[in-house]
Amino acid sequence: MVFEKLKQIIADVLNVDPDEIAMDSTFMDDLGADSLDVFQIIMGIEEEFDIEVPAEEAENITTVEEAVEMINSAIN
Repeated sequence: MVFEKLKQIIADVLNVDPDEIAMDSTFMDDLGADSLDVFQIIMGIEEEFDIEVPAEEAENITTVEEAVEMINSAIN
């Protein structure tokens, strides 16, 4: 469920097909995101899941899987 919601956030920010987004996708290399895009994705995550992502933690998120793991640890 987290992955599906995250895929939609990423698809909306990057204007890509959600089916192109996989757990092992990297935001910058695979999905073409720049640092502003990643920031917008983090903001979307915070809003959707009602969590706060510390800036230093956000900087270390490079793949969709890392984002899913971060969300899961924040909401559990």
